[in-house]
Amino acid sequence: MKHLIIVILLVTTVACAQEKRPLKGETAFQKEQNAKFKDASTSPLKDKDRKAFEGLDFFKFDSTYVVTAAFKRTPNEKPFKMKTTTDRLPVYIKYGELTFDLKDENYKLNIYQNQDLITEEGFEDYLFLPFLDETNGLESYGGGRYIDAKIPDGEQMIIDFNKSYNPYCAYNDKYSCPIVPRINYLKTRVEAGVKAFKK
Repeated sequence: MKHLIIVILLVTTVACAQEKRPLKGETAFQKEQNAKFKDASTSPLKDKDRKAFEGLDFFKFDSTYVVTAAFKRTPNEKPFKMKTTTDRLPVYIKYGELTFDLKDENYKLNIYQNQDLITEEGFEDYLFLPFLDETNGLESYGGGRYIDAKIPDGEQMIIDFNKSYNPYCAYNDKYSCPIVPRINYLKTRVEAGVKAFKK
C-alpha cells in the first residue's frame, strides 16, 4: 500500500511538472516576453491565440546587434502628433539622435519621448526607439519593431536590438500602435529580437 501511494504521488508530480512547462527563451528578455504573453492579465494575444501559445519566435541572440551609440540630445524640437494604426494621435517629441556602427556601416536613428507617458510614475525617463529594417514583412513584422530605452546620463547609449519587440497590433487589432517614422529605416537586415507572429 505504501509503495502504491508513492507511485501515485510520483505520477501526479510528473503530470503537474509536464503541465507547467518551463518558459521558452534563451535570454532573460525572451523568457520575460513569453511569460507576459502567456499571462491572461498582461497578454496582448486574443484568447484563442493565448490558449495555444507556446512561445514567441526570436532570432538567435547575437552580440553583433548590441551596439554603443553616440547620443546627441535635440533640445529645441517641437512636439508633434505621431501617426498610429488608429485615429489616436499621441504627442511625442524627438528627444535625440543615435549614431552607431553596425556591420561596418554607420547608421542614425531618432529616439522619441511620449509627452503623456512621462507624467506617469516610473516613466519619467522613458524613451521610445522604433525602427524599420530589411527583415520587415519577411522574418519580422511588416510594421517595424520597438525598443524601450531610458535617458542616459552621458553621451552614449547601448542599443540592444536583441530586445526589439513587435507592436501589440501585430497580435491583436484592438490595439493602437505608433507607426514607425520612415526616417528610422535602417537599410540593413536586423536579425535580432522578436520575429513575426505566426497564428
